[in-house]
Amino acid sequence: MAGLSRPGEARQGRASSATLRGRVEIRRDPGPVGRRPTVAELGQPAPAEQPDRRRAVVYLETAPRGAFEDREGARAVLDQRNETFVPHVLAVTAGTVVDFRNNDRTYHNVFSLSKPKRFDLGRYAAGRSKSVRFERPGVVRVFCDIHSHMNAFILVFAHRFFAVTGPEGEYRIEGLPPGVYSVAVWHPVLSGEARTVRVPEGGGEVELDFAIS
Repeated sequence: MAGLSRPGEARQGRASSATLRGRVEIRRDPGPVGRRPTVAELGQPAPAEQPDRRRAVVYLETAPRGAFEDREGARAVLDQRNETFVPHVLAVTAGTVVDFRNNDRTYHNVFSLSKPKRFDLGRYAAGRSKSVRFERPGVVRVFCDIHSHMNAFILVFAHRFFAVTGPEGEYRIEGLPPGVYSVAVWHPVLSGEARTVRVPEGGGEVELDFAIS
């Protein structure tokens, strides 16, 4: 996902900023959540709470100048409830600290082997929380070493122009300066083509819809 961190040549002017909005249509069922690969399948039961697999992330592949300002102190939460990571897809800017809260009734052991951020939090009990800072852009896949059916994705961006879609596929990216941008959609299973959008000097709202399959 090189597009998570690649700056573009879009021009930033003094004109009014704009809001990019639209909807991502899921044209087929993403299917069940895949289990973490294990040496021996333990046959653990499916989680009581299924993650929302229809969520996607809309983001700029070509970010405007001034989009890479220091966001020191940003913080987000990836909860653990009913042996499920909530949310299933989390998007943050580089430098964000993510709190992995255990609001379950059992121990968890959160870890990742992804290149942008490798970590292992060890086992910790219900009511506790452990934190990780994500410095490098990229896609980080998160698992629980105790419950093989648990998984989540953290998308780390070098800029702030991205949005996770809502329940109906809707999204909004605010504060865009005038320019031409390449806009893409990320989904854990499905894929779609990037599209080009022009933000006018006068600002306002620009609509851009996607369909992925």
